[in-house]
Amino acid sequence: MNRKIVAIVGLPGSGKTESSRFFGMHGFKTVKFGALTDKLIKDNNLEQNEENEKRMREYLREKEGMVAYAKLSLHEIEKALTINHVVIDGLYSWEEFLFLHRIFKERLLILAIYAPPPVRYLRLGSRIHRPLHKKEAIERDFSEIENLNIGGPIIMADHTIINIHGLDDLRVHISEFVKTHF
Repeated sequence: MNRKIVAIVGLPGSGKTESSRFFGMHGFKTVKFGALTDKLIKDNNLEQNEENEKRMREYLREKEGMVAYAKLSLHEIEKALTINHVVIDGLYSWEEFLFLHRIFKERLLILAIYAPPPVRYLRLGSRIHRPLHKKEAIERDFSEIENLNIGGPIIMADHTIINIHGLDDLRVHISEFVKTHF
């Protein structure tokens, strides 16, 4: 079988994790790049907060390069592909995109999830797990744009979903994407 990978890109609060959850409802296996950060935080007995997450993300990228999350998740992606199509929650850097594209070629689809800053900041401020105040959300946007080369994968996306009308609308868009591409 020629199974595919959907890598979801977008800024914080755009709906990447909810989108990957909806792909899971279609049978996709999920690989969450952020799970590597969570594991480092847990392994180092640190509190789960924005500051420690940023430190661990920067540490991983300093140690492994800008391709860190894709490289360290490659085995998990390949293993998941033996079961079904795969959705990657949170591809960020241009380097990760290039790394995965070289390996998986046309089997890799990039899906950008977009929501304008005011919508994302409201979502980030009201989420239960890891809420961010507006100032923190703006700082994270700037950090991801300036330090992670996140713009390239978003610009090169095969498809973009505008996520401003809530979860039901997002679920419908994901279902339409799956019907069209799988």
